[in-house]
Amino acid sequence: MARKNPFANLMDDHTSEEGRPALDYTIKGASRSIINSIDELADRADKLLEGETVIELDPDSLDASFVRDRLDDDGEEFNDLLEAIRERGQDSPVLVRPHPSKPGRYMVVFGHRRVKVAKMLGRKIRAVVKDLKDRDHVIAQGQENSARANLSFIEKAQFAGRLAGLQYDNDNSVVMTALAIDRATLSKMLSVAGIPAAVLTAIGAAKSVGRDRWYELKLLLEKPTNLERALALVEEEGFGAASSDERFNLLVGRLKSAAKKAKPMVAERKWAAQDRSVSAEMKASGKNFLLALKGKQAEVLGFGEFLSESLPELYAAYRSRSNNT
Repeated sequence: MARKNPFANLMDDHTSEEGRPALDYTIKGASRSIINSIDELADRADKLLEGETVIELDPDSLDASFVRDRLDDDGEEFNDLLEAIRERGQDSPVLVRPHPSKPGRYMVVFGHRRVKVAKMLGRKIRAVVKDLKDRDHVIAQGQENSARANLSFIEKAQFAGRLAGLQYDNDNSVVMTALAIDRATLSKMLSVAGIPAAVLTAIGAAKSVGRDRWYELKLLLEKPTNLERALALVEEEGFGAASSDERFNLLVGRLKSAAKKAKPMVAERKWAAQDRSVSAEMKASGKNFLLALKGKQAEVLGFGEFLSESLPELYAAYRSRSNNT
């Protein structure tokens, strides 16, 4: 009943029921360590099913998990899963629990796409039923998600955000256990998951976009004008017609382009005394105004001290003149 490591496809030509990962590189070093961790996570999820009785349920008697883990179903991957189950049946059972508030119904812990396929094909769903508390439910669901190769970074980040919002503890140890991540990684995930929902929903899963690029977008959106531009762009006609990855790239590219155009102009001025004993260079840029004095040391120091001491009177005169114009 054990599932195949989702990264094993990188080393052979076989395709698993859950779909082939898009990555293609040699497995060694740190990558090998990651795969070993993935194997451990998959084994933990398998132990939930090991030795349990597999029964058949009507998929219409199942409700989705109370914590969503996907933004959307990738058409190609989902179709591959649909065809695989149509041809050879459901290889791996899903995990469900008796619904905590609806007698006679069940809640899916993991295997949502297999349930969807069963509904489409008009078949029963093979399932293991376990009586799990909410905390054990989210840990099992998270570990199963972490063992998959086809969930994108933003989907995992949003899942982490939803788990953190449930506040099972004060230090997010449940979230870190569920996703097998450290505190630094969780911090990044929660930061990115804080991007406004309207933007995240409009972009979608963006399968090829990793952590660093999502964090770049998060930093761009911290500027209010960029957030306004982003919210307007995702509502434009045609934005939704592009693929999820293309929508991400379009949004980031548009925000960067706007930032370059909006870069404030630098105004420079110069002044010099008639006797050339002191000169000044002034530079205005956005909220900054710089004044640099040059000349004979005694004259520069003396004039500089005079300006410093006179600033209150000079500012009062400026305000008075501004109010009278």
